[in-house]
Amino acid sequence: MKLTGKEKSELIFEGFITAGLIYLLYLAVLIISDQLVEISPNLKDSIWIFKTSVTIGNVKILSYKMIFIVILIITGGIAVFWRLKRRYKQMQLRHVISELHYIAEGHYDHRIPFELSGDMSKVVNSIHVLVDSTVAAMDEERKIEQSKDELITNVSHDIRTPLTSIIGYLGLIEDKQYQNEEELLKYTHTAYIKAKQMKILVEDLFEYTKVRQHTTPLNLSEFDMVKLLDQLAADFELDAEKKGMTIEVLQGTPSIPMEADAEKIVRVFNNLISNALKYGVGGKKITIEAQKIGKEVIISVNNDGPEIPEESLNQLFDRFYRVEESRSQETGGTGLGLAIAQSIVTLHGGYIYARSDTHLTSFVLHLPLKQQSNEDRARN
Repeated sequence: MKLTGKEKSELIFEGFITAGLIYLLYLAVLIISDQLVEISPNLKDSIWIFKTSVTIGNVKILSYKMIFIVILIITGGIAVFWRLKRRYKQMQLRHVISELHYIAEGHYDHRIPFELSGDMSKVVNSIHVLVDSTVAAMDEERKIEQSKDELITNVSHDIRTPLTSIIGYLGLIEDKQYQNEEELLKYTHTAYIKAKQMKILVEDLFEYTKVRQHTTPLNLSEFDMVKLLDQLAADFELDAEKKGMTIEVLQGTPSIPMEADAEKIVRVFNNLISNALKYGVGGKKITIEAQKIGKEVIISVNNDGPEIPEESLNQLFDRFYRVEESRSQETGGTGLGLAIAQSIVTLHGGYIYARSDTHLTSFVLHLPLKQQSNEDRARN
């Protein structure tokens, strides 16, 4: 740490003051001791015996004052060193506080530039760690705020479009601007469809915010994953036929007993299969395959539809992201389906990812066979 001229002057002044005080103390002790010797003959004789008997090398000590001089030099040196070191540490602390005030003014990328030793070094390192954690927390807070703003913007966009249609058609009905009953029914039907779109969006948004909370309780139950997938395939069979596709569960394993929140797991596969039917245009089949490996089950939902671009794979699970550029709900859903699926899988202690090529698009889930209790999850 580089000292300023003023600080160097302070150290020199401190040294002189300390030396002066020690010298005054020496004089006081010397005067008192001389007076004691003069008034005490026995003490004077003892000092004479000590002077004539104690030698340093071959030199006899002829004056007890020499002892005080040696003690003065040693004590003075120690005292001056201790005082200067103490004052130097105070100056170090002053510099650290000055640097800390500079950081607190908003210069969060600034770090204390000088190196210190001992406890002061630990203090400086602790300050750096604290500043780094504070900056990280502020960045995270900004991301959260930005995420909230994006959520509000996207929800506003997706609600405003159907709401505008509902108000428009109901306005036509209110003003009796229809030619016949058939046209009236057309207006009411369109308003009804748009209202259902809004309802789906609100339900998905509610589900998304709920499963994003890690403290959300799971209603755990034991079930057979293979049977669950068979039932889901049967539920979507009619929808698949309408799209000119087939849906099949490839049973490599006859039974996979596991523990999970069955209702939420069904929601995951409903979203994945619905996506495969909606976006796998031109494809002929959807296959679901499950296998047990160690303490987890790996399930893949595959379709032979169009390839998902590489740049879109990492964003598929972002809320409101759609591979198609438009945000039309005629061709796409709410944009929350995959985000909800990922949150549910994460809530179960698993993970999900997508891969795609010209032959096959797959969504792969890894789920543990056994779940922690809600109390254990809350502690973790």
